[in-house]
Amino acid sequence: MTRNGRIAFFFVTSGRSGVDRLIRNLAPRIVERGHAVDVVRVRGHGPELGAGDSRVRVVELNAAHAWSALPGLVRYLRRERPTVLVSGKDKVNRTAYLARKLARVPVRQIFRFGTTASLALPGRPWKERVLQSWSFRHLYPRVDRVLVPSEGVREDLIASFGIPAERVRTVATPVVPEALFSEPRARPAHPWFQPGEPAVVLGVGELSARKDFGTLVRAFARLRRRMECRLVLVGQGRQEADLNALAEELGVAEDVALLGFQSDPYAFMAHSSVLALTSRREGLGFVLIEAMALGTPVVATDCPSGPRETLEDGRYGPLVEVGDWEGLAKALEDTLTAPLPSETLRDAVRPFEIEAATTRYLEEMGLDPYPQQGL
Repeated sequence: MTRNGRIAFFFVTSGRSGVDRLIRNLAPRIVERGHAVDVVRVRGHGPELGAGDSRVRVVELNAAHAWSALPGLVRYLRRERPTVLVSGKDKVNRTAYLARKLARVPVRQIFRFGTTASLALPGRPWKERVLQSWSFRHLYPRVDRVLVPSEGVREDLIASFGIPAERVRTVATPVVPEALFSEPRARPAHPWFQPGEPAVVLGVGELSARKDFGTLVRAFARLRRRMECRLVLVGQGRQEADLNALAEELGVAEDVALLGFQSDPYAFMAHSSVLALTSRREGLGFVLIEAMALGTPVVATDCPSGPRETLEDGRYGPLVEVGDWEGLAKALEDTLTAPLPSETLRDAVRPFEIEAATTRYLEEMGLDPYPQQGL
């Protein structure tokens, strides 16, 4: 195990994704532990560190996308010789693998993959399906570790693509800062979140087919006939107009608000009555964990791969079939009527606290989690 190392994170993100959050949480903590961190990225993309630690070095490659970043990444590896190279998403992983081969420098190579591969592939163009399948079968078994956020993702990679089980490790994602468990969040200024207002059902995420907020709107319309409540969606996406039209069609538009991107979604989570995750597939489902850390009850679709694990087979929140809006309406009603205690929910997601997850990541990288303590 290496005491003091340099970790290079090579990701290509939107700037507001779950991976951005992962790096924003993980990188400064690793630096605080005594290791050096470079965030290597392409022009116009994340990861974005926000107000992160200035000791995290950002290395900009003169490239517009992952594949064209190959020459710059090779030069970086030869010049800096990091101890560990961590990359994420298959296209980026392929670039990182080739860069290490071309650079011919000793570096531990870690792939991160965050979603259920066998379900994601069918929606890809056929050339990409072939290339990704080849990559899973032939590149992933050759790296030092493949890190995934849930057992469902791990089991899928092993069963569907033959990756050796010992290569693939499930590591809790560093989702929750300690402050989220303990510090109160100010109420959003929106009038629906003020004291004495009806219960708010909340959905958070990209307004996309994968998140399937249409099922949530349909479930809400059924729930609204049974009890006074409102629905708030936080996030941006191509389906915004379709979701507004669906709310109009179902006669609940006056009780549905699409608020777009919000810089502090935690405030909305903390002051909602229940959060609903309605995804058709997930790698983990960050919003479930964050809401539970804030003490907010949750319901979720039983999609591959994370919600069943996070909710421990329904112990910490109801699970319903994907697309079952009638079942979701019943689960929301039951949860609003008899919510679990906030402390029970918080305790369930303690493994996702940032410091605990940072320790696990460093262990899987082959680095000492607390090198400064050995000085």
